[in-house]
Amino acid sequence: MNQAPGTLKLLFIVNPGSGSDNTDFEKEINDFFDPLDHDAEVFLLPEDCIPDQVKQVIENSRADRVIAVGGDGTLKLVAECLNGKNTPIGIIPAGSANGMAKELGIPLDVKEALQLTVSGSLKKIHLVMVNNELCIHLSDIGFNAYIVKKFDDLPQRGMWGYARATWKALWSHHKMEVEFDIEGETIRSEAAMVVVANATMYGTGVKINPEGRLDDDVFEVILVKKYAVMEILKIRFTNLPFNPEKIQLFHTKSLRIKTRHKVHFQVDGEYKGKVNEVHAKILPEAISIIT
Repeated sequence: MNQAPGTLKLLFIVNPGSGSDNTDFEKEINDFFDPLDHDAEVFLLPEDCIPDQVKQVIENSRADRVIAVGGDGTLKLVAECLNGKNTPIGIIPAGSANGMAKELGIPLDVKEALQLTVSGSLKKIHLVMVNNELCIHLSDIGFNAYIVKKFDDLPQRGMWGYARATWKALWSHHKMEVEFDIEGETIRSEAAMVVVANATMYGTGVKINPEGRLDDDVFEVILVKKYAVMEILKIRFTNLPFNPEKIQLFHTKSLRIKTRHKVHFQVDGEYKGKVNEVHAKILPEAISIIT
């Protein structure tokens, strides 16, 4: 079909399993675009979908823009398919936390987010490769990764489920011994967690990386030495800096972390098991995002 000048072909990659409400995103998309000149195509992700399947769908659609409808996992899947390409990626937040959508200021309202897919501006952002896995948002070892594991084990989702998982983790998680090489310096420390931060805040709204930017040429490493809840709240609600006795922040293009014992590890909210080594490197200007 020949498109009129100024019209867009949009491909919506919809994860039917995202979120906890009953929104019919396929209907919302079709209803929104029916009166418009733009062409919208919807692809519903099957269970256990792999990037190669989505890549083929994207290639066949010849879309001007590809929109991830889901949470950070759905966005990550689309980003894996378009890493290093110029095709803009949009977001319709439909996950439990929607961390990257919040990071980029994407409206949580479906109609507002749909409008943004055609009227928003484009921004090149970096990603981080962590243990050969693409990280669009935040990856970490230690306490938060253990929370993610506990959260996955609970039947209750959403913020109440996250709060319950955090409470369980506070009582049962132990600190770890870490060593990492960063910018020619070797750091050795006890730690509650170490964060590899592409973005600035978790989906809960806690700003763990106040110095982070998505469009520079470095990512941040946050060494949390103690369970510093008050430090995180201070960053969340004030402009005061971290207490270096409890939390340290580093900027880098690459990183190697070693731990004495195997520790819990997560990438973009997905628990990856236990590891005793983490390698990370920056992927500058990896994708183009509609903001």
